[in-house]
Amino acid sequence: MEKEIEKKKLRILCLHGFRGSADILKKLIFRWPESVTGKLDLVFLDGPFPAQGKSPLEGFFDPPYFEWFQSNKDFTEFYNFEECLKYIEDFMLKNGPFDGVLGFSQGAVLGAAIPGMQRDGVALTKVPKVKFVIIISGAKFGGSTYGIPKLATNAFSSPINSPSLHFLGEADFQRKDGEILLECFVDPQVIHHSKGHTIPKLDDSNVEIMLGFIEKNSTTFKQGTSLSTV
Repeated sequence: MEKEIEKKKLRILCLHGFRGSADILKKLIFRWPESVTGKLDLVFLDGPFPAQGKSPLEGFFDPPYFEWFQSNKDFTEFYNFEECLKYIEDFMLKNGPFDGVLGFSQGAVLGAAIPGMQRDGVALTKVPKVKFVIIISGAKFGGSTYGIPKLATNAFSSPINSPSLHFLGEADFQRKDGEILLECFVDPQVIHHSKGHTIPKLDDSNVEIMLGFIEKNSTTFKQGTSLSTV
């Protein structure tokens, strides 16, 4: 039994960006070295709602494109947020358990709030709490750009203890938001890169950071309860 636990990969639910798709995110993530991706059980999910406008990815990646939730132009009012969380919870019930969440852009904004919402018992209450998050080009609900959906009102009211790994791009228009988000986590780790609002390839130093984060969290779970039961 112990050997089975040792060999089990971290199972991660991956949430794509605004008007993207599971297939697009998968293609971008699997540009990372096999030394990283081979240690993870990555599961990619399409958002619940078809894109309601032009995707910034048109011309680069084929449709269809999806959204996790919608908002008004200044991000002060949100729509279908509760439905989005119910959709994710149903998927996790059928395909989990999941150890962590990886999100990019809109998926990262959503993913960053999940630990706090689970802690407060307002969302994803039927599934085990996620143990860590990987945030790529993320932002904080209630930060400098985004308002707060009702269910996420208290998500960042106290520091989040979940381990977190944050990607910050020097040319990312959302960099400021990502830096604000860092302050919400107790012990955030950061990967800096020179690119913009994208999923960067990993250089040798960033591969080491990724592997360290994976190993640290794998070790934590091995010493505690089996991954299949937490």
